[in-house]
Amino acid sequence: MDMVSTKQIRNICLLGHGSAGKTSVAEAMLYISGGTDRLGTVGEGNTVLDYDPEEARRGYSVQAAVAPVMWKDTKINVIDAPGYLGFAGEVKEAVRVADSAVIVVDGKAGIEVGTELAWDAAADAGIPKAFFVNKFDDPECRFNRVFTELHDAFGASVCPLMIPMVEGDKVEGFIKLIDKKTYVYDKEGSHTEAEIPAGYEEVVDRYRDMLFEAIAGVSDELMEKYFAGIEIGYDEAIEAIHQGIIHGSIVPVLCGAATKTWGVETLLDTIAESFPRHTAKETERGRDGEPIAIDRDSNEPAIFIFKTVADPFVGKMSLFKVMTGTLTNQMTLRNLRTGTEERMARIYTLKGKKQTEVDRLACGDIGMIAKLSDTETSDTLALSPNARAYAGISFPEPFYSRAIVPKAKGDEDKIASGIARLLEEDYTARFVNDAETKQLVLSGMGDIHVDVLVSKLKNRYGVSVDMSEPKIAYRESIRRRIDAEGKHKKQSGGHGQYGHVKIHFAPSDEPGLHFTESVVGGAVPKNFFPAVEKGLQDAIKHGMLAGYPMVGLKATLVDGSYHPVDSSEMAFKTAASLAYKAGIPQASPVILEPIGSLKVYVPDSYTGDIIGDLNKRRGRILGMNPWGDGTQEIVAEVPISEMYDFTTTLRSMTQGRGSFVLTFERYEQLPGQLEASVIAEAKALADE
Repeated sequence: MDMVSTKQIRNICLLGHGSAGKTSVAEAMLYISGGTDRLGTVGEGNTVLDYDPEEARRGYSVQAAVAPVMWKDTKINVIDAPGYLGFAGEVKEAVRVADSAVIVVDGKAGIEVGTELAWDAAADAGIPKAFFVNKFDDPECRFNRVFTELHDAFGASVCPLMIPMVEGDKVEGFIKLIDKKTYVYDKEGSHTEAEIPAGYEEVVDRYRDMLFEAIAGVSDELMEKYFAGIEIGYDEAIEAIHQGIIHGSIVPVLCGAATKTWGVETLLDTIAESFPRHTAKETERGRDGEPIAIDRDSNEPAIFIFKTVADPFVGKMSLFKVMTGTLTNQMTLRNLRTGTEERMARIYTLKGKKQTEVDRLACGDIGMIAKLSDTETSDTLALSPNARAYAGISFPEPFYSRAIVPKAKGDEDKIASGIARLLEEDYTARFVNDAETKQLVLSGMGDIHVDVLVSKLKNRYGVSVDMSEPKIAYRESIRRRIDAEGKHKKQSGGHGQYGHVKIHFAPSDEPGLHFTESVVGGAVPKNFFPAVEKGLQDAIKHGMLAGYPMVGLKATLVDGSYHPVDSSEMAFKTAASLAYKAGIPQASPVILEPIGSLKVYVPDSYTGDIIGDLNKRRGRILGMNPWGDGTQEIVAEVPISEMYDFTTTLRSMTQGRGSFVLTFERYEQLPGQLEASVIAEAKALADE
């Protein structure tokens, strides 16, 4: 196939609430355009874009997937993004390279949280938006109600391009407002053009006035025509819609039923005729914060890696967008982050999981390269040595953590290897082998996200794991001063062992051990001071209450004695340890818990509920700050042990509208009743 030129390419991402029908819209677009020979359904798990086994099993998208749709002379690269909140990183990848967003709305449910988050994601990415109100085969769908919601929520720029014709509870067809074309559907899903039925003139005129008022607002010339009562021609209107979408003054609303392909042809026409191509925005964001001009005539291509897929058979697949120039399979590009040169020997386009090899891709197009040696998501690869890197993708931090244990003994290495592959493709996941708690901890955006990661680990790499709540890394300290003595004396023939120390222990503000000495008269020779300190450093790794590391301890060597023959460094290390074990239990030892600095971002109406929840978690509210758009920032300090389920609780309490950031701040004394349970738990583990 000949290379498609930049002006023929449209990159759109499908966004919206979970189960609004995004994947069904993409499937319908592929089917209508001849990209597939059968119409798959999400329920049967046979759609082109939900190709991952996890998606087929669960019935919803868990990753962003790409498919080109050839419509007339236009190539529409469709990026289908998940709607569930646990996969926000996939949405970030999609909007980074899309040139516009189609937000799919359930015509029965109307605006949902995912609708608002999709709008925000597209707005943050600075790309134009459109709505497709879906599921009009459901008799309970009401266009007027949903359109009014969209118009009220997202502003006067929201205007209709088509409306449904409803007889009773049944949708008969759709009317394109711009040219009053009417499509009537039969039982098989075929449509015929017809005249606007009697009784629809008033509603058509009302919605059409909204559309043409928005069209007139694009230019002074059209505004003059509109107020003079002069008909705005079809071509003029199409061009005005194109300009309005690019500049955000028009957010078109279309409607249909994707599973029956209703209205999808009009959606395809609108994308081809009116949605912007890559070069419409003229500049791209640079990694340094400064804009990078899009050179339409450049012979030196640069590509941006927006997604990585860790395929267990193909290997690492890097999905990219050609940001400037034309990419060919004869080129070698340089990674601007690492300096590594990468050969572009085999370039592919993707249709779900199907790969098609191509020789070249034009500026603005989307493709894939397998097995790049030293390239990651957000990297820029360029031919020119003077090229600038494009702004990377800012992924949200994961705060939902679970400890994982292999079901089969000896699978720890397989876990590490498998998760390393998964982390290559998922930048919203974290994995830590915690040496202190001796746990493998997997973190994600929520319970569903972590569950998907664990399922992928099993299905791709053959490792099954059990999950539990992670252990807390407590610390121990003391509250009072104490003098302690340690003497190590052993005689076993020949040289014996002798070390004797007197140490003053006291609380300290320093994080670990603060060791000093005030020995007089050479009671302990100086050459043994390091051995005493080393003995204490080893000892504080295990506290005397529950075995957690000791912090905030000042130890002063004040006296002792030695033997000219039998004393050694090892003897004084042992003596120091004995002094520690004898003295610390008398120094009012306590357990300290980690305290986190928390910032929660929620709409105003949820602040009371969130503050109440944080109080139950032993949190201290430090203040609230307005954050714009009706959002409040709640600043608090809260024990980290109380926060493991906060991700799911916040999501439930705010219907997904809230977010938070939690960072370790310091250690504080654990309340007495909780301290007793921590000690008992540690004792039970030690007895096992």
